[in-house]
Amino acid sequence: MDFDLSWILWGLPIAFVLGWLASRLDLRQLRIENRQAPKAYFRGLNFLLNEQQDQAIDAFIEAVQKDPDTSELHFALGNLFRRRGEYERAVRIHEHLLSRADLSRADRQRAQHALALDFLKAGLMDRAEEALRKLEASPYEGQALLALLTIYERTRDWPQASEIARKLDASEHGTFSTRQAHYLCEQATHATPPQGERLLREAMRIAPAAPRPAIELAALQWRAGQADGAFKTLAELAELAPAAVALVAVPLIEAAKATGQQARAMEILKGSYEVAASLDVLEAIVALEPEPSIARDWYVRHLQREPSLVAASKWLAGEQLEHEQFHPLVQNALDHAVKPLTRYRCAACGFEAKQHFWQCPGCQAWDSYPARRVEEL
Repeated sequence: MDFDLSWILWGLPIAFVLGWLASRLDLRQLRIENRQAPKAYFRGLNFLLNEQQDQAIDAFIEAVQKDPDTSELHFALGNLFRRRGEYERAVRIHEHLLSRADLSRADRQRAQHALALDFLKAGLMDRAEEALRKLEASPYEGQALLALLTIYERTRDWPQASEIARKLDASEHGTFSTRQAHYLCEQATHATPPQGERLLREAMRIAPAAPRPAIELAALQWRAGQADGAFKTLAELAELAPAAVALVAVPLIEAAKATGQQARAMEILKGSYEVAASLDVLEAIVALEPEPSIARDWYVRHLQREPSLVAASKWLAGEQLEHEQFHPLVQNALDHAVKPLTRYRCAACGFEAKQHFWQCPGCQAWDSYPARRVEEL
């Protein structure tokens, strides 16, 4: 049977036309999808600006489904999930990004950082630590080190915290010498006396102006029966950090009485009081003054210098009133009124406490408690 070449002549143009039509249909569909994806994205952005997070998430999910290769949409969606507290969904988004082989190095590091934040916000400290460690030598290294520092502080892993603080110090992300001194002091509280003294002296070497190491060293020396050493440590602290005298006024006079150095202690206290009229220093001066009448005059001097309900209450406690039978009632009312004024207040969050803290129990900030009572602020 002869083969009819006319079919080939007709078939080639027909195949070309069909292929052209198919490509046009594909391009049209692609254009439609490309138009829909930006619309969904901008719709989600509009919801986000109006603080409608539920609608924004729905719009971003739609945009991701239409354009699954766009990493920016995944990042936006993951961040939204984290902000809403849906940490499991945020983790899935960022783990999906990390599993993609076509992801650029910059986006991979960004996804790794986002994943670490997911774990950190979810309270999964071990997984957050592992994720943050992978950000070494990346643009996120500084942020990762600060996050690791937070983790080790929360878990009270002071040796690891010290290591991270040293790295931050070396990488010029700020000065962390005082923070390192705090970590050494924390370790010293659980160490043997010889090891504790070694740690505290190391802390004093790292941060000479930080008052805590010297205060804790003096306490350690006092417990060991080394009253002379304790007084010497506190006297040196008064020269290096005069503002800290208010925190050591009581142990200073105890060490002075034990070593017969009351005159030197009074000199330190009066010098500190002239610089800053602290209530704690005032109380120490009154306690160390041998003449009761002169001691009480210090309350009057303080009132002449600045108004103080605490000092007025202390002065009134030793006075003879015209209607003395009412004195206990008046004194009780004053003592009740001054109680809130004798607390310490965190300068970062406002948390108040009866005692002075080196790290705020409320906001975890270091050195946020001034060495002054609420009335003096």
